Amino acid sequence: MAQRLATEYVKTCLQLTEEEFHQFVSMFISEQATLQTKVLENGNQEVVLQDDGGQEIVLPFERVSDLYVCMGSCIITNHKIVNAMRKAVSTFRGSAIVKRIYSGYTMVYQYEEGTVRRIVEVKNGSENVIYEYKDTLGMLEQLFHKREVEQEIESIYKQINGLLDLRNELKGMNLNAHIDERLQQLTRRLFALEA
Repeated sequence: MAQRLATEYVKTCLQLTEEEFHQFVSMFISEQATLQTKVLENGNQEVVLQDDGGQEIVLPFERVSDLYVCMGSCIITNHKIVNAMRKAVSTFRGSAIVKRIYSGYTMVYQYEEGTVRRIVEVKNGSENVIYEYKDTLGMLEQLFHKREVEQEIESIYKQINGLLDLRNELKGMNLNAHIDERLQQLTRRLFALEA
């Protein structure tokens, strides 16, 4: 199995409540990551992690209303920190593009709301889609609930039946031309909808 060289978090976005922020920090502590939390003067906070070789990974959290918002990028080589970050993105329904870098190729994971939506292998400049999320059930539900066409067809049938009844009732009153014109319009629309 290939050895992962590094993991790059690109366009990472996490939005945490204060309680979730403390859970976020606890996730890294439970993975035995060395970290510091710095409280800045404007209410913002920084989580500083020690990666392999003493390299610092700074995750800035900006205070926005009642949330701590982390947006940014970082490269991580420590597997424990990588696992904690993956769990955090998943648990806190974050979004990110994650590049897992191996010798000779890169696996790119696209997370939306904490779920992997797409996995692409990038090798020698070409991309191969490994996995792509398709909400088949959601699409089927939308189709099921999308009954506008069927409802319009039912409405047209009712209008046609009503006009035919009216035409039979008003024999000899010279309104047949107007009724026939409207019937033609409805029939054309019906053919278009049923096609």
